[in-house]
Amino acid sequence: MSDLLSLSLTEARDALKAKKTSSVELTEAYIGAMEAGKSLNAFITETPDKARAMAKASDEKLAKGEGGAMEGLPIGIKDLFCTQGVLTSAASHILDGFKPEYESTVSQNLWNAGGVMLGKLNLDEFAMGSANITSHYGPVENPWRRTGGGNQKFVPGGSSGGSAAAVSGRLAIAATGTDTGGSIRQPASFCGIVGIKPTYGRCSRWGVVAFASSLDQAGPLTRTVSDAALMLGAMAGHDPKDSTSADLAVPDFEAALTGDIRGMKIGIPKEYRVDGMPEEIDALWQKGAAMLKDAGAEIVDISLPHTKYALPTYYIIAPAEASSNLARYDGVRYGLRVDGDSLSEMYENTRAEGFGDEVKRRILIGTYVLSAGYYDAYYLKAQKVRALIQKDFNDAYEQVDAILTPTAPSAAFAIGENQDDPIKMYLNDVFTVPASLAGLPGISVPVGLSGDGLPLGLQILGKAFDEQTVLKVGHVLEQAAGFDALPGFLAGGK
Repeated sequence: MSDLLSLSLTEARDALKAKKTSSVELTEAYIGAMEAGKSLNAFITETPDKARAMAKASDEKLAKGEGGAMEGLPIGIKDLFCTQGVLTSAASHILDGFKPEYESTVSQNLWNAGGVMLGKLNLDEFAMGSANITSHYGPVENPWRRTGGGNQKFVPGGSSGGSAAAVSGRLAIAATGTDTGGSIRQPASFCGIVGIKPTYGRCSRWGVVAFASSLDQAGPLTRTVSDAALMLGAMAGHDPKDSTSADLAVPDFEAALTGDIRGMKIGIPKEYRVDGMPEEIDALWQKGAAMLKDAGAEIVDISLPHTKYALPTYYIIAPAEASSNLARYDGVRYGLRVDGDSLSEMYENTRAEGFGDEVKRRILIGTYVLSAGYYDAYYLKAQKVRALIQKDFNDAYEQVDAILTPTAPSAAFAIGENQDDPIKMYLNDVFTVPASLAGLPGISVPVGLSGDGLPLGLQILGKAFDEQTVLKVGHVLEQAAGFDALPGFLAGGK
């Protein structure tokens, strides 16, 4: 069983096609791993019976030489994607008992490609957080532990912390995530795995519980860049049900992994050297640039001058859109209802009890910046700055093919460490937010370990709808880094 759990997504695909194992065997191995790994709290809802039925159907297809790109591969789904007949909670009390009558486009694409559903993965409530500690279902643990002993528990990053912890901890072979301001890339860095946020519009948002509609984008969390290329190809595609979905053909992302980046220009933005950045993060960044240079790329210093405004811009736009999107949760149609003496009181009681503190904080911020007298001063100005940030990237890509930056300003921190300081929590997204505001693709690749033995990732950003270059450079960086460490959870550090 442990041998099956060590297979990457692409390795497992090849093993299934070669009939070296079966989907039922692979799925049973992961069902056992999910049971053994419950202490990580990565799953909100497990669906073992559904997984077994899907695996059996996949084996029947594989026996006939049929099947899709993800045929028989057991994956986890972030509990922000609506799944027909299966609890979809967004990790919030306010969606108690909500079982959609429909399937999100992304998850349906994966089932059409033959994927097997292990269950729904934990996250920060409504995807609002950087540590997976705001979930109504409790915090998720990072499978990694410090070297040198001790059992201090670390956050997996957020909001896709359950997805990252499940993939890193071998509870799922891969998982879906969503990225609004870094919620795929930052947890990938914290958990020592690969996470890619595709270009805004590459994957449909239909059936994904909305946080900030102009920013939210689905993507995969996987163990390798090859795995990310495989899974992204299955997730992506035009969806007429989503007006922001790009009507573009899905490239063969795996074919882009040529290993050859000779002659490519890689930008290093000076503005990403922020005050107080740990020396080990800067050293890792320099190491990554050297690896790419050794592979034949040219390293070019660039400037993204409006980067310093990205975080405050994001924390105006995202809460504003959240306050609008979350107005639909009122206790009338679905989810939690807390009765009152009047309709207004029922609304108030339901939302007061149903939403957690971080969600309430962002609703209040968003409502404020959209209110009369403040809309022009905050929201409108933030949209203008967003346009300038997009222009910075457009200008940079006239000089370079891709951009290399750190993914996060630190390694994973202990659960509860920054919990009472929202500003510190928001600063986790300092390197990921600019590309989100510009709608650009970015991938986090594990490159090394911190002084405490916790994983650190580097981020590659690309031009709009040029995921192929992002994946190609990421693959070269991955091969050069040779990152293959096991989390403490698997190395006996439970």
